[in-house]
Amino acid sequence: MSYVHTFSMAFMAFFAMMNPLSSAPVFLGLTDGDDGATRRAVARKSMLAAFAIVAVFSLAGKLIFELFGITLPALRIAGGALVALVGFHMVQGAPSSAQHPSAGDQQNARQAQLDMAISPLAMPLLAGPGTIATAMNLSAHADPVHLAVTLAAFALLCGITYVVFLNGQSLLRWIGSSGLNAMTRMMGLILAVIGVQMAIAGIQGAFHLVGN
Repeated sequence: MSYVHTFSMAFMAFFAMMNPLSSAPVFLGLTDGDDGATRRAVARKSMLAAFAIVAVFSLAGKLIFELFGITLPALRIAGGALVALVGFHMVQGAPSSAQHPSAGDQQNARQAQLDMAISPLAMPLLAGPGTIATAMNLSAHADPVHLAVTLAAFALLCGITYVVFLNGQSLLRWIGSSGLNAMTRMMGLILAVIGVQMAIAGIQGAFHLVGN
């Protein structure tokens, strides 16, 4: 298999799972009210964290799962619950403390916003169970060079997603704050449904494992 084919296949597989266009409205909703510097920091940190997660599972995913006794269905259930919870808060219009910290200390508040880049943005939204499973499948029998090409494809996707996230502000200026509020609630509902679907897939996978 040529390196170009490997790169193309990996990029399209990761794009289908991560989809920057569908993640951008969620990013806008979660960072609503943040200044530009904080928004860029959240986007950058979420991309680096997502890449690190995919790299680790590409290199040692099976070992990690076996070491901690983790199964992919369990990861889907936990990730789905977290995504659904975030979506629920967005629909209610009462963001969780992870979205808009109530601490008076501005430094602590900004740090809490940066923590949001890890969860829920990096995991499970960007590097969720599907992305992790894709990374593990693509790297299962790959030699070091093909593994590097696979990770390069994901790195490119992270760069594209970062640009999409930052340029999402153009969309914000176009639709206005009321439009963003409506879009945030709509994306919250979609996010909650995605979370429930992830959990259902995890439960089905768990029953399949038990049946075998």
